[in-house]
Amino acid sequence: MKLLKQLTVAFAATLTLAAHADINVGVTVSATGPAASLGIPEKNTIALMPTTIAGQKVNYIVLDDASDTTTAVANTRKFITENKVDIVIGSTVTPNSLAMIDAVSESGTPMISMAASARIVEPIDAKKKWVFKTPQNDIMMTLAIMTHMADNGVKSVGFIGFADAYGEGWWGEFQKIAATKKLNIVASERYNRTDTSVTGQVLKLVAARPDAILIAGSGTPAALPQKALKERGYAGKIYQTHGVANNDFLRVGGKDVEGTLLPSGPVLVASQLPADHPVKKSAEAYIARYEAAHGKGSVSTFGGHAWDAGLLLAAAAPEALKKAQPGTPAFRAALRDALENVKNVAGAHGVFNMTPGDHLGLDQRARVMVTIEKGAWKLIK
Repeated sequence: MKLLKQLTVAFAATLTLAAHADINVGVTVSATGPAASLGIPEKNTIALMPTTIAGQKVNYIVLDDASDTTTAVANTRKFITENKVDIVIGSTVTPNSLAMIDAVSESGTPMISMAASARIVEPIDAKKKWVFKTPQNDIMMTLAIMTHMADNGVKSVGFIGFADAYGEGWWGEFQKIAATKKLNIVASERYNRTDTSVTGQVLKLVAARPDAILIAGSGTPAALPQKALKERGYAGKIYQTHGVANNDFLRVGGKDVEGTLLPSGPVLVASQLPADHPVKKSAEAYIARYEAAHGKGSVSTFGGHAWDAGLLLAAAAPEALKKAQPGTPAFRAALRDALENVKNVAGAHGVFNMTPGDHLGLDQRARVMVTIEKGAWKLIK
């Protein structure tokens, strides 16, 4: 009888522990390497995320993948096998995020990427059904750029992008939309994130004499072609992608990036948005939180992608907790299902409405066009 009582008490204690299991979140960011200017604000933002959701403690295990694909995959597998995470957030860049998909899908672990390419979540299949992302898709931002080009008299364009999944994703969308906007692509070049010179590529671009050039890069490496173009006397319009929307790009580019045109999430110019913009309040809330920790003017759009991943988790976890406990396959599956049904979550970059066919969930409210004026970001109204 005494033994039975002890077993009963032990079983009850086990149930109590299970009912209070922590939600474990594995986060891999590119805090060093070529994408560090993107990954550092993401890492800083993770530290600002809530440590409890619906009364459940949340643990964030943060690792640096050094902008390296192999390391990002190794981090992901470590999260799954050793840390027993319920969800993975990351990585910072497209190549890393694409490489992580096999690991999360094999283990049935939901993942929220902070990288841009639509190929991370499209087409949704047996693997990508586990994957979500927060940055705007390439096509959304490409359309904004090329509409601006067409509306401002551009007829011929040149292209130079990263020689990886990010650059190729932009090239694919760029080609598709150019014809619809009656824009003639006269030159196309590539370079590596770690390159220190793009003289050959820039000479070819300048020789083609395009009215405008799009640089499809991200972070500080995206400044390299622009500086080279200025050195060679190129006087046409220069467009960048939303991958450069942080102050490190302004610092590295200096006077050579003055007048740059690019699409961005509203968070970059939140104070300049009209009062009725649907993201103004939520974007300013993130900015206030980040700048309180890191100083005025320190916020970047990339930290906003991490913040929005946290908001999605905070919206989905309470629903998943109604069905299962953290640390179990059932909870991971319920969390995936809940993420897929998140509705009207206003974040730093836009309003998220996920569906089984859309694992980004953003619409045109998630983009604005901006320029660089006197070393600062200015909303183009």
